[in-house]
Amino acid sequence: MRLTTKGRYAVTAMLDLAINAPSGPTSLGDISQRQEISLSYLEQLFARLRRAGLVSSVRGPGGGYLLARAPEAISVSQVIDAVNETVDATRCQGLSDCQQGDTCLTHHLWCELSGQIRSFLDDITLAQLIQRPDVIRIATRQQQRVEAGILASSP
Repeated sequence: MRLTTKGRYAVTAMLDLAINAPSGPTSLGDISQRQEISLSYLEQLFARLRRAGLVSSVRGPGGGYLLARAPEAISVSQVIDAVNETVDATRCQGLSDCQQGDTCLTHHLWCELSGQIRSFLDDITLAQLIQRPDVIRIATRQQQRVEAGILASSP
């Protein structure tokens, strides 16, 4: 069982957006730079996040993306669902055909694990994550690196 890059990047980008929400709309270019995620990949993810009603876009100078709901109202599982990702511990994607068309000996165990993971991710919101000291420390470090890079490249 593993969460793919698509789900991980979507959660990371949404967390970046939540952290930077007080500054207004955030461009995908800024998220790309801070999180080292390709801009074209972010564009694909944000199209899905927008369709799911998790973000809204602002056009024009100073435009970018905003959370469409309060960070308290967006769970990690909603972000993962929005990009059509699943967290499934079974080998059969829950279809019960793991052993030549039949249920394998440990199928129900892995289904229960998937349920526990889902419940865990349902219970974590972006608001909770942005308050974590480790997240604050890392976000500060990322912003400092970006600023240092911009300053270093200025004439």
